[in-house]
Amino acid sequence: MTKPPGLLVHRTGLDAGETRFALQMLRDQLGRPVWPAHRLDKGTSGVLLFALNADTARLLGQAFESGDGLQKTYRAVVRGWPADEGLIDHPLKRMPDDMRTERLEVQPAQSRFATLRRFELPMPHSQAQQGFASTRCAEVALQPLTGRRHQLRRHMKHIAHPILGDATHGKGPLNRAVADLIGYQRLWLHANTLTLPHPVSAEVLRLVSPLPTEWSLWDTFA
Repeated sequence: MTKPPGLLVHRTGLDAGETRFALQMLRDQLGRPVWPAHRLDKGTSGVLLFALNADTARLLGQAFESGDGLQKTYRAVVRGWPADEGLIDHPLKRMPDDMRTERLEVQPAQSRFATLRRFELPMPHSQAQQGFASTRCAEVALQPLTGRRHQLRRHMKHIAHPILGDATHGKGPLNRAVADLIGYQRLWLHANTLTLPHPVSAEVLRLVSPLPTEWSLWDTFA
C-alpha cells in the first residue's frame, strides 16, 4: 500500500492518542489479517509492504534484517544545497525509547544521497539562513544502506541538511516558515521505491509509490 503522511503503521505507546493505523485500515479493506513487513515513520509517506500470512511476514522480516537483495529509495526536500552526491557513513546510537539494553548501543549506519535539483525560497531575511537573502533548499534522492531508526532523518541532519518538516531532527522556526510560505505542512520524506526478491519464488519485485500531489508545490521555486 501507499501510506499517506501522518498515519501510524500500527498501534504504539509512543503515540497513545492516535486512533488510525495502516495495519487496521488494510485489514478492514481486505477483510483478513495482514502483517507489516517493515515500518515507516508516522510523518513519512510511500511504499509500505504487508504480508498475508505470518510465515511470509517472517521471511520478509529476515530479508529486511539482512538487506540481501533489498534496495529502498526515498525522495526528500532538505535545507541548503548538498553536494551532487555522497555517502554518509555515520554510526547511530539507539534512540532512548528504542533501547533493548541499558547501554547506549552504537550501530553502523550508511546512506547515499544524490541531489536532483536546487532552488531558493523567497523567505524574509529574518527567516532565512544567516548571510543569505533567501533560503536555499534542494530535492534529493536517498538510499539507506542500513536500517536504523530515523536513519535518513538523522544522517541528513548530521551533514547539516535536515529534511524540511522534521520536527525532531530539523529546525522548528524554519519548518513553520516554509509551511506558511507553501501552504502545506508535512515531513518532506517519501518512500519512493522498494526492490526485493519475493520470499517464496525469489522473483525480483519492484514496488513504486509515485510522489504525492503536494510535491508539485516545489515546482514553483525550482
